[in-house]
Amino acid sequence: MKRRRLMAEMNVVPYIDVSLVLLVIFMLSAPLLTQGVNVNLPKGVTKPVSDKIPPVLISVTRQGAISVQYKGHHSAVALDDLATAVGHIAAASHDQVQVLVGGDAHVDYGKVMAVMARLQEAGISHVGLLTRPEGH
Repeated sequence: MKRRRLMAEMNVVPYIDVSLVLLVIFMLSAPLLTQGVNVNLPKGVTKPVSDKIPPVLISVTRQGAISVQYKGHHSAVALDDLATAVGHIAAASHDQVQVLVGGDAHVDYGKVMAVMARLQEAGISHVGLLTRPEGH
C-alpha cells in the first residue's frame, strides 16, 4: 500500500478571512468611539482675525445668555435658535463665514460646548474661541 505524502504548506485563507472581518469591525466601530465637536485649532502662534471678512461674534455671559453680533448688529438669541440665526448669516454672506465664540471666564463649560455643538449642526466649520492675552 502506498502512503500519501503529508502536505507541509500552511493554508492562510482562513487567516485572511479573519483579518478582513476584524478590519471591517474596526472600521465600523471607529466613528462611534469619537465624540465631541470638531474645531479648527491653530497650529502655532495665533494671528489676529482678518479684517476682510467680518466674523460672527457669539458671546456667552456668566448667566448663560447668548448674543450674536455681526456687522454692528447685535441680538440676543436662545440656544435653540442659534443654528438658525447663524445659518441665515452664512447664507446671506455667500462666503465662508468665520464664527468666534467668547465665553465669560466663569461660565459653565457645558454652555460653551452646547453653543459649539449648535454651530456644528448648522454646518459652520470655522469656529474660533476668543481669548484675552495674559496680563490684560
